[in-house]
Amino acid sequence: ASAGSVEDLELEDVMKVGYKDIRCVESGGPEPGVGCAGRGVITSINFLEENGAYEDIDYVSYDVLGDVVCGGFAMPIRENKAQEIYIVMSGEMMAMYAANNISKGILKYANSGGVRLGGLICNERQTDKELELAEALAKKLGTQLIY
Repeated sequence: ASAGSVEDLELEDVMKVGYKDIRCVESGGPEPGVGCAGRGVITSINFLEENGAYEDIDYVSYDVLGDVVCGGFAMPIRENKAQEIYIVMSGEMMAMYAANNISKGILKYANSGGVRLGGLICNERQTDKELELAEALAKKLGTQLIY
């Protein structure tokens, strides 16, 4: 393996333990225009599993880019790496458009992968009618809006 590849890493190289033993990992992604970020997500999750990162924990949260809904980003859903997904968005049109697309991807794998949409989290930017629009989207998607 070349320097900097996943084969060269130990769990301690990528995981930092903080307050109340919260574990944090930043996996990064491929160089722009090269590779697949979705593949990077699944490679990261597999590395963490293989190296025992999920032992003795109660809850796992992933912050995954979601404005581009490619098949690669659906890998964690398809491979049963997620059970419940919360989408963080604002009430702006492009954010709601992306949230709607992500919801479609979740629905596609809801039965086969056992995943469900837990709700929308509105990270408000204080735009006109933001909460009203976010609530309408949550209702349309059959989920809850979490404030």
